[in-house]
Amino acid sequence: MDGKQGGMGGSKPVEPRDASDTRLLSNPLMGDFVSDWSPMHEAAMNGHLLTLRKLISQGWLVNTMTADHVSPLHEACLGGHPSCADILLQHGAQVNGMTTDWHTPLFNACVSGNWDCVNLLLQHGANLHPESNLASPIHEAAKRGHTECVDALIAHGCNIDHNISHLGTPLYLACENQHVACVKKILESGADVNQGKGHDSPLHAVAETVNEELACLLMDFGADTQAKNAEGKRPVDLVPPESPLCQVFLEREGPSSLMQLCRLRIRKCFGIRQHHKISKLVLPENLKRFLLHL
Repeated sequence: MDGKQGGMGGSKPVEPRDASDTRLLSNPLMGDFVSDWSPMHEAAMNGHLLTLRKLISQGWLVNTMTADHVSPLHEACLGGHPSCADILLQHGAQVNGMTTDWHTPLFNACVSGNWDCVNLLLQHGANLHPESNLASPIHEAAKRGHTECVDALIAHGCNIDHNISHLGTPLYLACENQHVACVKKILESGADVNQGKGHDSPLHAVAETVNEELACLLMDFGADTQAKNAEGKRPVDLVPPESPLCQVFLEREGPSSLMQLCRLRIRKCFGIRQHHKISKLVLPENLKRFLLHL
């Protein structure tokens, strides 16, 4: 784990690679993705901090790449080892290095769900929106329900409504995978409750999973119950007739109350990170709780 001595720290020193050691050089023609795996990658992947320090002191390069352009920093973040990631960054690791699959260290940190790694990378200038939509950090965090990672990304200016054609919005992914806490965090941060994937809204995704808790949460934040998907179906049309969720939709039909409309309008005025801004208002606690959906 982070900070523990790994197997590379024995009595026999590990020699750093040089330009003549072709076994460890990145070769785009190699089909085996571990063909140029190095002790640096091994130590970073397993969180062996002392071994990593020793290898660096012996002259190993922190930006040693595999044939797939995987760096030790990629492995440290995927393994969720912030101490290893920190020492690599201190010695010049490329914070925005990209693999052949378009994965950045930040993307890998969102896969692992390690909030410390995410924050560390962001403090070192990690790109919130990489050049390829095939590997979006916030979409990956939302899909996996890593709420703290989502919050950290939003706090650093990530576009909460970033819409990718084949994925949709982060909110849509969180709803599709039924991560209630993550959905709530995204909504509290000011996401557009009706932006989903193509013509499918987040409420359509929730209706298909028949998740009553998420349906009520979305409707509390102003989800349009009459929105139609590409097939002309409303969310309620996707719910099995015998499901209790049908009754929930029936109860929510018609215009919202004036109180609800006021709440939604006030929240909209606060924009991104609404929850934090409303919490700091000098208002009676009951009113703040109402605005915060508590």
